Amino acid sequence: MRLFTDTITLSSTRERELVDFTREAQELVRVSGVQKGLCALYAHGATAALMIQENDDPNIGKDVVSCLDKLIPKGVWLHDRIDGNGASHIQAGIIGPSESIPIREGKLDLSTWQNVFFCELDGPRRRRTVAVTILGA
Repeated sequence: MRLFTDTITLSSTRERELVDFTREAQELVRVSGVQKGLCALYAHGATAALMIQENDDPNIGKDVVSCLDKLIPKGVWLHDRIDGNGASHIQAGIIGPSESIPIREGKLDLSTWQNVFFCELDGPRRRRTVAVTILGA
């Protein structure tokens, strides 16, 4: 059984956006040499999350952000009195900071239309990180 760990570093350009990092995660699976196992991904930061979502239509990311902003609007939370990002914390908590993806034949076992996205909910940020843990044979 192999255990491989690394970190993916990303940046964001907008206050709220989905950043596709599937290629970076897949490259780490390749480097790990694991042919079958599990890739665990974890977003650092209380205003960030991870999501597996459709990769073909860029409007999906915009729709996700729009939905989150309608369900959890800005400016109405007690935490906003501290630093104005209460909605970002709640959105990140609902989506969640992690994803686990099976590895089969040395590749992330995603369907044709699935990619892995970093959900930036309090950007833009020059540096965001995702912890990667790969376990398998």
